[in-house]
Amino acid sequence: MAAEAELASPDEGGTRSRIRDAAVRRFGRDGFGVGLRAIGADAGVTAGLIIHHFGSKDGLRRACDEHVLELLRSAKEEAVTDGSTASMMARLAEVEEFAPIVRYLLRSFQGGGELAAAMAEHMIADAESYLAAGEAAGVIRPSRAPAARTRYLAYQNIGSMLVWFTLHPDDGDDARFTASLRAYVETIAFPAVELFTQGLFSDRSMLDDYLMYVPDPPSEDESA
Repeated sequence: MAAEAELASPDEGGTRSRIRDAAVRRFGRDGFGVGLRAIGADAGVTAGLIIHHFGSKDGLRRACDEHVLELLRSAKEEAVTDGSTASMMARLAEVEEFAPIVRYLLRSFQGGGELAAAMAEHMIADAESYLAAGEAAGVIRPSRAPAARTRYLAYQNIGSMLVWFTLHPDDGDDARFTASLRAYVETIAFPAVELFTQGLFSDRSMLDDYLMYVPDPPSEDESA
């Protein structure tokens, strides 16, 4: 009867979102082996209603993946096309709001498998798109190999988070994870901004030597 009452509710969109958001939090905290009953309890619905909305547990996870990717895409594109100090400071101030999303991503990559690989490829494709938008806005420098640069940055970003949270386990504690995320951001923020805005090497001699070394180097024209 409870499931029938929920199915009859006019707020199906709200119910679906509530289930998805509960699943993002629960998957991130406990892993993808968690049962639908636990997710349903968090969302205040039955496991049967979850199946009604998403078809299966895999369907629920795909919906979570899509939602997390969309949130990241929106936030990242705004950041790289704005390029202002005010925008960056606002992002730093609200980092705790992204804790469930970051935790979900970490759990996905730690779990591996086809869904994790698909998640990574979607993230990289999205990143290539918003970096291109940043170039068009005059905020991001063009690259001779934009796709390769994007993949490198994505691997660096994902890898650094995996190392940090492996060395700083939260033991399933939400507050501890959120505090660790804040500490991570505060640890990397300055060196990342300095490196991205000023560069690392004092001249481009290493790049010139490398371009002479490789048999088919990308040209500057390819970045136009």
